[in-house]
Amino acid sequence: MKKKFKLIILAISLAITSFVSVGFVDNYFEIAKNLDIFTTLYKELNTFYVDETDPGDLMKKGIKAMLKSLDPYTTYIPESDIEDFRFMTTGQYGGIGAMITTRGDYVYISEPYEGFPAQKAGLMAGDKILEINGKSAEGKSTEEVSKVLKGQPNTAVTVLIERKNKIKPFEVSFDREQVSVASVPYSAFIEDGIAYIRLRSFTRNCANDLKNAIKELKKEQELKGLILDLRSNPGGLLNESVDIVNLFVDKGEEVVSTKGKIKSWEKSYVANKAPLDTEVPLVVLINSSSASASEIVSGAIQDLDRGVVIGQRSYGKGLVQQTRKLSYNSQLKLTVAKYYIPSGRCIQALDYSNRNDDGSVGKVPDSLMTSYETRNGREVKDGGGILPDIITDPGQYSMIIPSLLKERFFFDYATDYRFSHDSISEEFIFSDADFSDFSYYISDKEYTYKTETEKSLEKLKKKAEEEDYFDNLSTEYDILFAKMLENKNNDLQKSKEEIKEILTGEIMSRYFYQKGRIKAGLNFDIEVEKAIEILNENTEYNKILGNE
Repeated sequence: MKKKFKLIILAISLAITSFVSVGFVDNYFEIAKNLDIFTTLYKELNTFYVDETDPGDLMKKGIKAMLKSLDPYTTYIPESDIEDFRFMTTGQYGGIGAMITTRGDYVYISEPYEGFPAQKAGLMAGDKILEINGKSAEGKSTEEVSKVLKGQPNTAVTVLIERKNKIKPFEVSFDREQVSVASVPYSAFIEDGIAYIRLRSFTRNCANDLKNAIKELKKEQELKGLILDLRSNPGGLLNESVDIVNLFVDKGEEVVSTKGKIKSWEKSYVANKAPLDTEVPLVVLINSSSASASEIVSGAIQDLDRGVVIGQRSYGKGLVQQTRKLSYNSQLKLTVAKYYIPSGRCIQALDYSNRNDDGSVGKVPDSLMTSYETRNGREVKDGGGILPDIITDPGQYSMIIPSLLKERFFFDYATDYRFSHDSISEEFIFSDADFSDFSYYISDKEYTYKTETEKSLEKLKKKAEEEDYFDNLSTEYDILFAKMLENKNNDLQKSKEEIKEILTGEIMSRYFYQKGRIKAGLNFDIEVEKAIEILNENTEYNKILGNE
């Protein structure tokens, strides 16, 4: 008991010392009191609760609930999750190099990474994993299977695979490797002089990867325009975003600054290297899933009038996180500051410090947004992500598409296509004849969905029945419903172009992996098409940036 009491006092003392060191002496009594309350409550609960408790699980839930009251980016990382966290920041892990997915009672390979163990060993999308190292994989989740497949490089793993075009399951044995998921999965000229580069995430050394990709492109031909695709890029390391902006702006330019409760987090991040190219016309693509470091890059490029931003309003995450080491190899990732881009605006969309009565968080209303100016005097606003210079409509899939995706019909068709076609052209596009074949493929398969019209008609019927009107409306209702179903039966044909786009990417990935999927998508990409148009029109490009 004395030992435990000493530990409590030590914990309280450390907490008080920590807070005194950063100037928060006013809170030391509250901290000490509440730590004491928590410790005694935890002890009494584990000792006297009527049923057996799991102390570790109780603590995890308590920590999770406490941090949830702050913001979604402040999280506890137990030792068991450290490897996953390291992968998020470095893009590297030890394993077989493949994405996996659950279907029924088994886990399947959904896409191998090109050049890594799974692909080199001949594993393919659609392969069902029956066993790993002699142990059944039935009933295992993707998380459980992933943990077994991951491991130290040069350690062996054996998987028993079931494949649709094989009569019997077969074993594949190979060594794990250090898997590094490319931060720049695709770069190429897509038109004379105009290059496209996709940046997947802001992991370690991604700025150098981007720099090398641009250099390689310049070896091929003169670079007259560059499209940097940050769509659905969730962000990552702050210093990498600064280095990426530094590729396109002069040394000494401020890219972003941070301000937090702690004085040491009042920092200015400046481009401190010689730029790669300050002249090439630049377009940055963003969407509603472009967040954090993606917004630093697109926002700084916009504020400095260095390039044109195209797409949809970005996510609005203007918060900076830092990891702090805890005991037993665990860590705390916590929000320590907000970031501000060159015009002075913070693009954080949600104010987690002011919650509604129900605990929800509202976005900054338009009326409270503050106007700022770019270097050339263009108006930009804070409080809600980066608003592109050219806003495009992302479009929306017809109702039939999610149903076909849910049933994995696109995935399965592409898998079968791979078995029946040894090779395809790198310029492959799903044809009208292929679409007819796909229509036949799903003609005997079940998939259900309700259109918004169908839902509205059902609501109308229910309300009419409640108010005793339906008997008089039933004939007209039945006619209307029948016409709706007739139109619904044509949804597959009406969605032809969407289906061709999805299956072009899915099939290309079977032969050319992630690069093939990205290349396929460019054939249908309205934002890329708009970017090419702007880069080919110097007058319009300069007008948007206020250079005239």
